[in-house]
Amino acid sequence: MSRLAVVTGADGFIGSHLTEMLLARGWRVRALAQYNSFNSWGWLDELPPHPALEVVSGDVRDAAFCRTLVAGGDVVFHLAALIAIPYSYAAPESYVDTNVRGTLNICQAARDAGSRRVIHTSTSEVYGTAQYVPIDETHPLQPQSPYSASKIGADAMAMSFHLSFGLPLTIARPFNTYGPRQSARAVIPTIITQIASGMREIKLGDVTPTRDFNYVEDTCRGFIALADCDAAIGKTVNIASNYEISVGDTLNLIRELMGQEVRFITDEQRLRPKHSEVFRLWGENRLLRELTGFTPETDLREGLSRTIAWFSDPARLARYKAGMYNV
Repeated sequence: MSRLAVVTGADGFIGSHLTEMLLARGWRVRALAQYNSFNSWGWLDELPPHPALEVVSGDVRDAAFCRTLVAGGDVVFHLAALIAIPYSYAAPESYVDTNVRGTLNICQAARDAGSRRVIHTSTSEVYGTAQYVPIDETHPLQPQSPYSASKIGADAMAMSFHLSFGLPLTIARPFNTYGPRQSARAVIPTIITQIASGMREIKLGDVTPTRDFNYVEDTCRGFIALADCDAAIGKTVNIASNYEISVGDTLNLIRELMGQEVRFITDEQRLRPKHSEVFRLWGENRLLRELTGFTPETDLREGLSRTIAWFSDPARLARYKAGMYNV
């Protein structure tokens, strides 16, 4: 029988792509969508029915539910999290509840169930502004936002279960993932949706920071490669492209690919607090490559072209409310 993957956060951007990729590779998937009264499975609603897909509605903040969720799973991919940085300034307690306590619940449940592997999802935001580049896994952690602080706490909680209880766990630390289905709060969808909606003045925050962008399918391939690598147990591993580009240069590349003349204007509400902005992210991917042989397959120009095509579909574009700032 094929392996059973439990994917938390499967209704989200990366989680839905990971679910899709696992099914395509012959896995059975139990996919968690956050419970809601609309009977919505988030981006999982975009996937065609599949006999190997079981969608479960629930919440990682509930410990008893998590025990039921992971029972019988071979690999737990834990992606469920609150991720919007601006909202973490307004509601930091909710980030602790979901990101730290939710991770505790999943790790405890996986331990009790005897799960063979847990892949816990971190974020490059835990590094803060680079003190050196490329950023490797030994770079100091800097909590420059409540979101970042909650993920540092979640990572520590996850690793404590490996060190204390022998939970076979790996921390996957993706850098800036982009692609179809990404939230409008992220910079690439923000740019694309404004241009595709006919706007010629593109509202952004600071365009000087650099980011290490990774196409979503590459990020998902990295997750699966780590799940299949016993040598990665007990390690924290970057999933990165080993390349950086500024937000401003990203805007110019998207403008070129979309064939539109637009100009950038600063929207004050999109600026982070003075000491909270992460000004430079450039990830070292050597450890992932040495452990698994993984290298990214999609360069930025190709990935952006695919992303532009997806967002430019009128029905999808209408869902994104391009004229409204999404915290």
